[in-house]
Amino acid sequence: MALLETHGLTAFYRDFQALFGVDLSLEAGETIAIVGANGAGKSTLMRSISGVLRNGADQILFEGRPIGALTAPDVMSLGIAMVPEGRKLFPSLSVEENLLIGRYGRATKGPWSLETIYRMFPVLKERRNTPGTALSGGQQQMVAIGRALMSNPRVLLCDELSLGLAPIIIRDIYAAFPAIRDSGASIVIVEQDIGQAMKVADRLYCMMEGRVTLSGRPAELSREAIHAAYFGAHA
Repeated sequence: MALLETHGLTAFYRDFQALFGVDLSLEAGETIAIVGANGAGKSTLMRSISGVLRNGADQILFEGRPIGALTAPDVMSLGIAMVPEGRKLFPSLSVEENLLIGRYGRATKGPWSLETIYRMFPVLKERRNTPGTALSGGQQQMVAIGRALMSNPRVLLCDELSLGLAPIIIRDIYAAFPAIRDSGASIVIVEQDIGQAMKVADRLYCMMEGRVTLSGRPAELSREAIHAAYFGAHA
């Protein structure tokens, strides 16, 4: 049984349908990447899994349990944490206060604490009393990742980590992923950068217009197949 899976997942924004029958699975200890152009439905998929968007109960399963109709706090309490697109730090709070908020609603012991977050991202310790939104974009992304890890999640959802960041900063962000995996977390990464996604993922899902158009292990997927699945066969 997969740790997390979706079955025929649909999602709507009022009358607009954003997802059309999405099937995916995440095994324990695995990293999967979801790639696609703007408007492909990637962020909607993350919002659905995290409970921000409500869905049919049986369309999302966590350890076989239907969670599609749960609220975001209930999903988080089960051990599914999200690093949202755009980071969404609290501007009135310091770096350390933003990190501590990650524990709220899930008081579970595990490998992640302020000490281990600061060990992984030393610059955050140096700037722990600075307002979170006064940091650079890359440092804010580190805070957002650390905040999610503070709940000691079993599944970490990462929505567009590299968006708007310089390549050297993206490299530093992704350098943290081996430690996150070693802690026991399974990871779902949403990326527009196919190359970056293929470096870190055990399996890749490509989406276009709210549907999964290709899936498989990176080594098994040709560049031509990925291009067709990403942009459409006639792009």
